[in-house]
Amino acid sequence: MAPRKTTKTSTPPPPPAPCPACEGTGEVSRPVQVGRQRRTVGRQTGICLGCLGAGELPAD
Repeated sequence: MAPRKTTKTSTPPPPPAPCPACEGTGEVSRPVQVGRQRRTVGRQTGICLGCLGAGELPAD
Protein backbone atom coordinates (compact mmCIF):
# COMPACT_ATOMS: atom_id res chain seq x y z
CA MET A 1 0.00 0.00 0.00
CA ALA A 2 1.24 3.53 -0.82
CA PRO A 3 2.10 5.93 2.01
CA ARG A 4 -0.55 8.48 2.94
CA LYS A 5 -0.11 11.93 1.41
CA THR A 6 0.10 14.88 3.75
CA THR A 7 -1.61 18.15 2.91
CA LYS A 8 -0.24 21.59 3.54
CA THR A 9 -2.20 23.62 6.02
CA SER A 10 -2.64 27.12 4.72
CA THR A 11 -3.36 30.18 6.77
CA PRO A 12 -6.90 31.53 6.47
CA PRO A 13 -7.32 34.73 4.48
CA PRO A 14 -7.37 37.97 6.47
CA PRO A 15 -10.81 39.31 7.39
CA PRO A 16 -12.23 41.92 4.98
CA ALA A 17 -11.70 45.57 5.80
CA PRO A 18 -14.69 47.52 7.18
CA CYS A 19 -16.43 50.00 4.89
CA PRO A 20 -15.08 53.54 5.48
CA ALA A 21 -18.47 55.19 4.86
CA CYS A 22 -20.38 53.29 7.55
CA GLU A 23 -17.41 52.06 9.67
CA GLY A 24 -18.62 48.47 9.32
CA THR A 25 -22.17 48.93 10.63
CA GLY A 26 -23.94 48.79 7.26
CA GLU A 27 -26.07 51.86 8.10
CA VAL A 28 -25.56 55.57 7.53
CA SER A 29 -27.50 58.53 8.95
CA ARG A 30 -28.58 61.57 6.95
CA PRO A 31 -30.06 64.81 8.30
CA VAL A 32 -33.77 65.43 7.61
CA GLN A 33 -34.52 69.02 6.62
CA VAL A 34 -37.94 70.71 6.41
CA GLY A 35 -39.34 74.11 5.50
CA ARG A 36 -38.21 76.91 3.26
CA GLN A 37 -35.21 77.65 5.43
CA ARG A 38 -34.28 73.93 5.36
CA ARG A 39 -34.14 73.48 9.15
CA THR A 40 -32.62 70.22 10.34
CA VAL A 41 -35.19 68.42 12.51
CA GLY A 42 -33.61 65.00 12.93
CA ARG A 43 -31.71 62.16 11.35
CA GLN A 44 -32.85 59.25 9.20
CA THR A 45 -30.99 55.95 9.00
CA GLY A 46 -30.65 53.85 5.85
CA ILE A 47 -28.37 51.19 4.40
CA CYS A 48 -24.92 52.14 3.20
CA LEU A 49 -24.74 52.37 -0.58
CA GLY A 50 -20.98 51.79 -0.56
CA CYS A 51 -21.23 48.25 0.80
CA LEU A 52 -25.00 47.67 0.39
CA GLY A 53 -25.45 47.00 4.10
CA ALA A 54 -22.76 44.30 4.38
CA GLY A 55 -20.35 46.46 6.38
CA GLU A 56 -17.35 45.21 4.37
CA LEU A 57 -15.56 46.66 1.39
CA PRO A 58 -16.71 45.02 -1.84
CA ALA A 59 -14.16 42.97 -3.76
CA ASP A 60 -12.93 44.66 -6.90
